[in-house]
Amino acid sequence: MRALARYEVTDVNLAQLGWDPDIEARYRTLPGVDARGAHILPARVARQDRDSYVVYTAVAPDTRPAHPVQGRPCRALRASLRGALRHEGPAHERPAVGDWVAVLTTPGHAGGRIEAVVPRRSCIVRKAAGDPVQAQVLAANVDTLAICCGLDGDFNLRRIERYLTLAYASGAAPVVVLTKADLCDADEESPETRVAQVEAIAIGVPVIAVSMHDPQRLRDQVAPLAPAGRTVALVGSSGVGKSTVINLLLGREAMRTGPVRLHDSRGRHTTTHRQLLLTPTGGVLIDSPGMRELQLWGDDGEVDQSFADVAGLAAGCRFRDCTHDQEPGCAVKRAVEDGALPAERLAAYHKQRRELAFMERKTDARARAEETARWKAIHKAAREWYRRKRGI
Repeated sequence: MRALARYEVTDVNLAQLGWDPDIEARYRTLPGVDARGAHILPARVARQDRDSYVVYTAVAPDTRPAHPVQGRPCRALRASLRGALRHEGPAHERPAVGDWVAVLTTPGHAGGRIEAVVPRRSCIVRKAAGDPVQAQVLAANVDTLAICCGLDGDFNLRRIERYLTLAYASGAAPVVVLTKADLCDADEESPETRVAQVEAIAIGVPVIAVSMHDPQRLRDQVAPLAPAGRTVALVGSSGVGKSTVINLLLGREAMRTGPVRLHDSRGRHTTTHRQLLLTPTGGVLIDSPGMRELQLWGDDGEVDQSFADVAGLAAGCRFRDCTHDQEPGCAVKRAVEDGALPAERLAAYHKQRRELAFMERKTDARARAEETARWKAIHKAAREWYRRKRGI
């Protein structure tokens, strides 16, 4: 229980963690969940360590009439995975930080067991490193995805475009947080200029610039993103200041911070795991390790959302299925030639579409191979059974 001390919460209930009628309705769809049972309880995953989890769950009701589950106080609980969840199905269907789960508790035992995962409302997914066709869940049930990028040597518009596609694929609402505004070279690019550049590619997305040296203004700008009962996940490269932002919002040193390298403004991985944190105002934050690379997982629809300007121009193309490459009468290519659309923007659009098309082909090929292998095993077992029956 000592290991759980740092996760213990006081005066917090499930509603403050994001439990609402929609999540409750999803929870009720889980097979075998008895809403009246004292030992099957809803919980939210706060941290994952391989197959061990820390969850926040409602305290089981006593013999008195139980008040609604969302109003019960919460406690931290160490939970393991039910065997079927651990060994069956793809890895991205297992619980991740932010997931709502059904936890089985046993009287006299300190821990619990995760029996099922509540269907996700949103899911931030990227391609897993080292596996060409496996997804990795970064966080689940996120309302807002805060894309953090430093206004120092780490500033990169193409990377922000990729994070926007990640956000649209997840179902969360994106917002861009430009950190380290005090390090922006005012002689070349002021913070206002950088904000305008990001707004030009993040069409309709809020963009804010903050400085760690003005903590009150940072709180005033970022805290409204995580009101009570809402969840914000922060993503970005190492060293952009995600942990510093979180510490300022929490009012305490909850996350370790470190210096960045001078030559490229990148940082080391001071955050080594994803974790759910509670703000003093009742909001939920999910921090995650900095990503050295972001390989997308989704389909072309999310790319069109990220590149709304390209999609808008495409309506004027001669051919409905124009790829904006070599076709005659392409309004997108004409906009590039006229200077209305940056060539780099169109190149990034093509790159993301190619990447996702390749991923789709690889995934389909693997699915076909797995299905073929499954039926071969079934037929082999049937032949062996027939031989044994016939005494052959």
